Amino acid sequence: MGRTVVHLPTTSEVVSRLRVGDVFYVSGVVVTMRDAAHERYLRGGVPLPVDLRGLAILHAGPVMVRSESRWLCLSLGPTTSRRMEYYESELIERTGVKIVIGKGGMGGRTAEACGKHGAVYAVFPGGCGALGASAVEEVIGVEWLDLGIPEALWVLRVREFGPLIVSIDASGRNLADEVLRSARSRVSAALQSLRPHLALPS
Repeated sequence: MGRTVVHLPTTSEVVSRLRVGDVFYVSGVVVTMRDAAHERYLRGGVPLPVDLRGLAILHAGPVMVRSESRWLCLSLGPTTSRRMEYYESELIERTGVKIVIGKGGMGGRTAEACGKHGAVYAVFPGGCGALGASAVEEVIGVEWLDLGIPEALWVLRVREFGPLIVSIDASGRNLADEVLRSARSRVSAALQSLRPHLALPS
């Protein structure tokens, strides 16, 4: 079976076919966007210089180097997405972005926004920055470089960037929360079974 590749820009109809746990790749335009860019746009009121409709954003601080007249991407790995939980539901609603990529999972507000607006959140494996950079065909441009290289908006053309694992699908199902609830339940059951042997306080 071949890879599932989502070509960007995409639509809610396309991403709605992805389910929690599915593995896929993206080809097309991906824009890096992390803490400072979210804050500038959503709280500072500065218009986004990139139209995100149908695109993917990546929670990442890439390693970039200037080579003569162009930028080269040396490493493109994800940063922890939970830091963007405060912003992400509003970003999805206002921009029309269809795929959010990061690591570590996101919370209920983002899951609700994905369900309402037909978007997905996917995780890219941590520690794979070289793999991520190898999928970059071109650095199309950079915006808000005054925020610093890690926080700037890097507009990248990628080919089969991934693997990406769906953590929140377009129905709003949230794998990270499901795993957390399951783990807590198992810990509770384990403590209950051990209590008679360990004389733990009730």
